[in-house]
Amino acid sequence: GYRNTNQVSDDYRYQDGNYEAPNDGYYRGGNEPAHEEDAQSDVTEGHDEDDEVYEGEYQGIPHPDDIKEKQKKRAPAMDDEYRDRADLMAERMEDEEQLAHQYENIIEECGHGRFQWILFFVLGLALMADGVELFVVGFVLPSAEKDMCLSSSNKGMLGLIVYLGMMVGAVMLGGLADKLGRRKCLIISLAINAAFALLSSFVQGYGFFLFCRLISGLGIGGSLPIVFAYFSEFLSREKRGEHLSWLCMFWMIGGIFASAMAWSIIPHYGWGFSMGTKYHFHSWRVFVLVCALPCIASLVALKFMPESPRFLLEIGKHDEAWMILKQVHDTNMRAKGEPERVFTVSYIKTPKQIDEFIEIQSSTGTWYQRWLVRISTTFKQVWDNVLYCLTAQYRMNTLMLAVVWFTMALSYYGLIVWFPDMIRYFQDEAYESRVKIFDEEEVSHFTFNFTLENQIHRNGEYRNDKFIGMKFKEVRFEDSLFDECYFEDVTSTETFFENCTIISTVFYNTDLYEHKFINCRLINSTFLQEKEGCHMDFEEENDFLIYLVSFLGSLSVLPGNIISALFMDKIGRIKMIGGSMLISAVCCFFLFFGNSESAMIGWQCLFCGASIAAWNALDVITVELYPTDKRATAFGILNGLCKFGAILGNSIFSSFVGITKVVPILLASSALVGGGLLALRLPETREQVLM
Repeated sequence: GYRNTNQVSDDYRYQDGNYEAPNDGYYRGGNEPAHEEDAQSDVTEGHDEDDEVYEGEYQGIPHPDDIKEKQKKRAPAMDDEYRDRADLMAERMEDEEQLAHQYENIIEECGHGRFQWILFFVLGLALMADGVELFVVGFVLPSAEKDMCLSSSNKGMLGLIVYLGMMVGAVMLGGLADKLGRRKCLIISLAINAAFALLSSFVQGYGFFLFCRLISGLGIGGSLPIVFAYFSEFLSREKRGEHLSWLCMFWMIGGIFASAMAWSIIPHYGWGFSMGTKYHFHSWRVFVLVCALPCIASLVALKFMPESPRFLLEIGKHDEAWMILKQVHDTNMRAKGEPERVFTVSYIKTPKQIDEFIEIQSSTGTWYQRWLVRISTTFKQVWDNVLYCLTAQYRMNTLMLAVVWFTMALSYYGLIVWFPDMIRYFQDEAYESRVKIFDEEEVSHFTFNFTLENQIHRNGEYRNDKFIGMKFKEVRFEDSLFDECYFEDVTSTETFFENCTIISTVFYNTDLYEHKFINCRLINSTFLQEKEGCHMDFEEENDFLIYLVSFLGSLSVLPGNIISALFMDKIGRIKMIGGSMLISAVCCFFLFFGNSESAMIGWQCLFCGASIAAWNALDVITVELYPTDKRATAFGILNGLCKFGAILGNSIFSSFVGITKVVPILLASSALVGGGLLALRLPETREQVLM
């Protein structure tokens, strides 16, 4: 079997020899490469089996392409000047085709084993960091708003800012990954995320906290496109769908990790420290720190992983790619207990390099001019790649995928935000139905030193009363009279005085600020030493419920994930996306019957479990539809669009909470049906080699 492997690699050598160069002083006839080839096969001709071991490593004879490279360096691109761009592109396309098939054979020879599993866990951690990122903000909000005095409009802002960062990050870093390499860009994106996530746990002001979350979102947004492109390039055809789907499991593990951590850390308000009166490090900040762990772990592990060999071949770095493939092969064979198996590939086809990159010598210009040129050329190349995804060959696929990604994100992320909001709304409704109303009470010379909660007092009269060391929670005083009362050390949430008359009353060390008095007459009353800042005083029970809902939602994805991974290659990507989206749409419809908290939670779990298969298949098909040098770019654009859908979904759906259920449900299910039916028109990529 050995001899014909060599034959195969000989077939892949693309002979350029028959091309006569215009008289440029360098004779490059059709016979020169042929000699070299003969020489190369002579070396291995007639040798006995023992010498075979060195077949792979033996690189003494320069390959014809190397000689050409040298000549090119001497006569700078002389012959290429006379060939027009289309010619070169056509040659490159042909090379790509050959490389794709050869690469598939090489990966099959390398096998699927220990190396892929190590990489699987390393990239899984990066994906987990992405899953965690979305939850962090949602979990931190209830505590952070007490810590930083947020109004609810600011709250929505914080949720959207993460998506905004991820949107920009996906497009930017995805595009760069096709130019600078998968590993390098993934390290950059994880490093940005880790640094700013750590920073965000220490900053005090709200604006700065927002900024940190924006940049850390920008970092982690880039990880998703890169992770899938990177991992797919180490997988053979029959393993691809299944193992990319297993990789999606980490997204769910990230959600479970975040909910479990929030559940175990945030409620312990004591788990922090204060420096003076201004700087507080509360338990939610500890939680933000813990959530940066998967990212840091992945970052460290990536240092020991090689670059994707497929990417190296695309940019013409043959020897590095060969070494990495040999490493993959040897790692897997050692793990199988067959360390004597030899990596038989001697030469891999590299596509013709059409170089537009202008490298400036270090002598010309100042350092920042050099960097400017470097950055602008890189940016231009990334932009060309983006436009390339819209050329005739890919236009239909790109547009259809874009619609599917967008509809999927709109309904999924919209509903994910809508569920907890609805549950909170049900809780508030139940809470408001238990309100106590006191009419025309008269209280005098009495000391209140206990908590008043969920009450409305109308037309009351309070004379010479003391309110000392107490809390008001959701209390309203309407048309009441306070005469010569004394408030000391009072804290309040959602407490208002409407149309009250307050005479000769002293407020000492309270947080009853002016905006809590609506249309009141204050007659010679004094406010002394108002409380500063916000107070972490009330532990909200329903925060736990939010963690629980997210935990169950993440957990419910597990069966869908396993099923989609096992059937991805059997059913095919297209049917998987279409079927999953249509089933999710049906789940959406049943939400009309969810009138209680538990029903809502149940339907959310069902919806998440049904929609995950579509996400997985969408990730797989996006990786497979584009060639290697455009793969991360295309994935980045589509993923950025998906995050844009998430922003829209978030803002549309949350605005309907408590008004109507019809609009969100109809919107979500119609989007899913539309996207699902369109997805069935996409080409099936199950049988293709990775272009």
